Amino acid sequence: MTLGEKLKEARKQTCLSQEQLSEKLGVSRSAVAKWETDNGIPDIDNLKAISKLLNVSLDYLLDDAEATDISVVREPYNMSDYGKGIKKTKKDRVVSEKFPGAKIYTLLAEQKLTKSEKVIDNALGFLTSAPFGIPELINSLKNLDKEFYLIEKDGKQFFVIVTDEFIETRQLAKRIDDKKFEIGNMKFIRC
Repeated sequence: MTLGEKLKEARKQTCLSQEQLSEKLGVSRSAVAKWETDNGIPDIDNLKAISKLLNVSLDYLLDDAEATDISVVREPYNMSDYGKGIKKTKKDRVVSEKFPGAKIYTLLAEQKLTKSEKVIDNALGFLTSAPFGIPELINSLKNLDKEFYLIEKDGKQFFVIVTDEFIETRQLAKRIDDKKFEIGNMKFIRC
């Protein structure tokens, strides 16, 4: 049973709707829906709150051999401490400092379009001569401040996101060996 299936089952046993659980957690209903369909993973603070609200242990939620990312750490940093150069170079330095001696792969990222965005994209493409899709352009603008990395160190893999303010590290429970892969609502290509 996956984390999402366990979450959905525990929520139903406590007679809460997705909306009610989302209100108690202070997140959107769509976030709860993503977690329950294994299209997203709650951070550790939300996992603790879910455990308490639904009266289940963290062990129950996380104890599975599936590809659940079980260790998420978000740390703030000061970009100006990483020398001169463009933001990408500074973010590369942040990752190199955090993972000395590791294999570091930069990832090209693309957000997957939702069904409604695909319909809009197709309609706009049909009605205009735009060489690119508007929803795709909007999604790419959402991630301009982020750099994505896949790290291999000491037999473990980490998925890392670096923004202008923080570095978020997820230890992956299941190894990713493919050049192209998906995590949540994002598609990645290993460089």
